[in-house]
Amino acid sequence: MSVDPAAELRHELRTPLNHIIGYAEMLLEGLEDGASPELAAGLGTLRGEARQLLAVLNEVLAQEHAGPPDLAAARGALGPPLERIRATSEALHRQATAGGADALVPDLGRIRAAAARLDALLRHGGEPPAREDAPQAAGAGSVGGRPAQSRGAILVVDDDADNRNMLARRLTRQGYEVPTADGGRAALATLAARPVDLVLLDVMMPDLDGYAVLQRLRQDPALRDIPVLMISALDEMDSVVRCIQLGAEDYLGKPFDPVLLQARIGACLEKKRLRDQELRHARELAEWNRTLERRVAEQVAELERVGRLKRFFSPQLAELIVAGGAEDPLRTHRREVTVVFLDLRGFTAFAETAEPEEVMGVLREYHAEMGALILEHEGTLERFTGDGMMIFFNDPTPVSDPSARAVRMAVAMRDRVASRLVGKWRRRGYQLDLGVGIAQGYATIGAIGFEGRWDYGAIGTVTNLAARLCGEAMPGQILVSARVAGDVEALVEAEAVGPLTLKGFARPVPAFTLVRLKASA
Repeated sequence: MSVDPAAELRHELRTPLNHIIGYAEMLLEGLEDGASPELAAGLGTLRGEARQLLAVLNEVLAQEHAGPPDLAAARGALGPPLERIRATSEALHRQATAGGADALVPDLGRIRAAAARLDALLRHGGEPPAREDAPQAAGAGSVGGRPAQSRGAILVVDDDADNRNMLARRLTRQGYEVPTADGGRAALATLAARPVDLVLLDVMMPDLDGYAVLQRLRQDPALRDIPVLMISALDEMDSVVRCIQLGAEDYLGKPFDPVLLQARIGACLEKKRLRDQELRHARELAEWNRTLERRVAEQVAELERVGRLKRFFSPQLAELIVAGGAEDPLRTHRREVTVVFLDLRGFTAFAETAEPEEVMGVLREYHAEMGALILEHEGTLERFTGDGMMIFFNDPTPVSDPSARAVRMAVAMRDRVASRLVGKWRRRGYQLDLGVGIAQGYATIGAIGFEGRWDYGAIGTVTNLAARLCGEAMPGQILVSARVAGDVEALVEAEAVGPLTLKGFARPVPAFTLVRLKASA
């Protein structure tokens, strides 16, 4: 967006007055401790005269707003107050030099230069004469260093060295880190190289004006959220509207009120803080959602895998395999276990005479009741073949009382069959009942089968003994080996049935029948 010559001239006329007022205010702020009261009084007078001159200048410019101001006519109104400013600044400069107030001399010199510049503008019909700015590094820089505790970084962008100097010094005093740039291209280079929290941007700059900088910022995803506060002596409403449309947070005219500038900066930084917080929360929420989705997917996959494994293994073993909570539970290993073998008395004769559908119905009822008790007592179902089931305890999850668990489960099974199944079967004409054998000893345990179909099996004398005891049990009887009877002596009432001659065993085997659990158990 081009700026018409009349607007540019108005900008040039106001800029020296901005410098006079700005430097006078900063010098007064430095003298607030009561030092040099005469200098403070003179600076106050100078500032008041500059503000009066600005008011007169604004009236002149307002009368000629439709075109270039008539500077020849305006000089009559502007000359006397300008001469008073020049005289006051000269007097203050001599007073500071003579009084040893060396710290004030550079800024008083800048005030004198600004007054001379405004006088030259009026005398030359608005054509800006050549000027020698204070030494300033080209491009981007930083004024005042980095405060010990920075309140944030504010990039000051202005092609006028005095404007940059005043803003940067004022903001550094307030605790901000203040990098500077002498034009639009230098500003973009600075923003690409380092983070800032706010940009104070001039409109009229020779290389790349403020409008173009705003456009490029909004086109860059990495920079579009940086708030921009426009500060310009250009007072056309079109300029204000255009800046806001291009994304500027606010527009502040020069010369600016320091308190108002501080309030606008605070508001912009608070907006950025809230925006950054919102973006941070959005990123965190997105990360939490990704993490949650990943965990849900992992848990669903784990549940599906456990479900598939439970078709072939006990729940405990399936969960160990998935969780990796054991040292390869499928690997062949040797462990002491308590083995329970059970089947139905009279099942062979029943299966020979009953219809297949009747056999399957009985097995479904029987398996459902026994399976619930196996899970309840945390046994490992090794296999079931028809009416026969083999369960062992202490593997793959070791337990402290495998024999007691086995006996409690066996008694619960006997009671369950007697209370829920035998009466129903009798009414159908089925002469069926439960027999159980329990033994304790070492077995070799591991995966048995082939790829795609595995069972978890136990092999050893202890499994044969439990099966043989089950085969000898009468309907409703639980036979246990002497070792099991000794382990659960405090838990059950048992009676010896004498040594039994069992197939596969060279010598008779002592056995006991479990009558009931003791009342204290």
